Amino acid sequence: MEGYQKYTRQFFEAKDVTMDWAKKSYIDKAPIWCSVDLRDGNQALITPMSLEEKLEFFAHLVKVGFKEIEIGFPAASETEYEFCRTLIENDMIPDDVAIQVLTQSREHIIAKTFEAVKGAKNAIVHLYNSTSVAQREQVFKKSKEEIVDIAVFGAKLCKEYREKTEGNFRFEYSPESFTGTEPEFAAEICNAVIDVWQPTPDDKVIINLPVTVSHSMPHVYANQIEWMCKHLNNRENLIVSLHPHNDRGCAIADSEMGLLAGADRIEGTLFGNGERTGNVDIITLAMNMFSQGVDPCLDLHNMPEITEIYERVTKMHVYERQPYSGKLVFAAFSGSHQDAIAKGLKWREENNPKYWTVPYLPLDPADVGRVYETDVIRINSQSGKGGIGYVLETQFSYTLPPKMREQFSYYIKSVSDHAHKELLPQEIFDIFNKEYINRTDNLKVLESHFRQTPNAIIATVTIMWNGEKVVSEGIGNGRLDATGNAIKNVVGAFYTFDTYSEHAIEDESDARAASYVSVTDNKGKQVWGVGVDKDIIVSSINALVSAINRLYIQEEK
Repeated sequence: MEGYQKYTRQFFEAKDVTMDWAKKSYIDKAPIWCSVDLRDGNQALITPMSLEEKLEFFAHLVKVGFKEIEIGFPAASETEYEFCRTLIENDMIPDDVAIQVLTQSREHIIAKTFEAVKGAKNAIVHLYNSTSVAQREQVFKKSKEEIVDIAVFGAKLCKEYREKTEGNFRFEYSPESFTGTEPEFAAEICNAVIDVWQPTPDDKVIINLPVTVSHSMPHVYANQIEWMCKHLNNRENLIVSLHPHNDRGCAIADSEMGLLAGADRIEGTLFGNGERTGNVDIITLAMNMFSQGVDPCLDLHNMPEITEIYERVTKMHVYERQPYSGKLVFAAFSGSHQDAIAKGLKWREENNPKYWTVPYLPLDPADVGRVYETDVIRINSQSGKGGIGYVLETQFSYTLPPKMREQFSYYIKSVSDHAHKELLPQEIFDIFNKEYINRTDNLKVLESHFRQTPNAIIATVTIMWNGEKVVSEGIGNGRLDATGNAIKNVVGAFYTFDTYSEHAIEDESDARAASYVSVTDNKGKQVWGVGVDKDIIVSSINALVSAINRLYIQEEK
């Protein structure tokens, strides 16, 4: 593909790193989470959220469990400023939640920012300026020393305004475009800010090292984080934060490796909304921890509710394959997948194991508010007997015999294939009901009477056959066998009776029985029928009649 020649690697590798982080295989505790949905996420929307929408979203972020929420850039617009004041003046911020506001290193902006957060019980003032080679050369046209002066100027102003503004404030500094900055210079400018703010155990400073634009593979970023953690002044009184964007599709990997490399905190958004390709998706990151047995310290159990609120207030759409939250992430259409999942769920029910190990389901859908019956097994032309049988059993209480299940699955797949669509559970049952249950097309048993003899049972059966009413007797070793023989005397011996099974239909207010019968014609073709009735004898006879009707119709065709 032509054009690649104009691109080069814009990142700077950290030198002399030991890569201790690479020896770790998992994250053992949740980081400090900071949602930037209301700032970074909001500024990336086609239509930014209204005040009312921001208030609703803020309340839900609190409900989910975020303790730090970046609410905006108060000096940027009246709506941003008003949102901040509304939260504070109406006492809408819980005591254990800190709001975060962004500011550039300019005095009038810093002044407006502190005016906006006046009276806040807990607020983080987030100062930033850009430090990358590209920004220094092309945008600001300033030397390294001048860029450091900008940061130090802002840090001193923040300290001054904190002393004269009512409220409780902490500080955060970001060398914006960190990933395009030489690590040595990033450490220099961060340390200059740290030296101004003089963090203590009771007044820690957040140093945020953002992937403002993703330039490298994740391990390069992790090495940068490890190097920075070892070269920042007063590290014990710092909170090292990450803010990964997703330009290379690596935001999750950047975050996970960055945490292994020593970071303490993550800034991100729900579902990864944000500039360009978005921020790191906190939901995916948190659920990755959850699925490894680590408490993410966020309550994501009602994913459908979170999705609904997000889509409504942002006007964005959660992709159907978005990890953990998309509508199709637990859906299995493939026959082999469906069969394995159905058997895995059955095995789990029977064995009650301590850990979740169901094939093809890395997470229990119920843990995020999803429903097995409608979210897991989905039926289309690619589905198999296991999945179709699972739908009928779990949602409609019909447990088909294995051979019948296989035959019915081919029928359903054919219907789906010709319709070019997924079949919903009710559609599948409607087809099953119409095709198999209590068929009376050509043959119908109107009445049956039985009498016992020493060696057999005699059935006297009133039959409607092709519109003609006939009474017939049959002898057999049971009621169904005797009825079958009485029917044969009328319709002819063009079939043989094969198998019979039955079960109660569960979860019904009026107890009914389901019976399954297969018959085979003289050419070896097997056909199934189903009977349903409160009386088990009537149910079994209906199943036989259904099978004969289906076979007769197919023979005629």
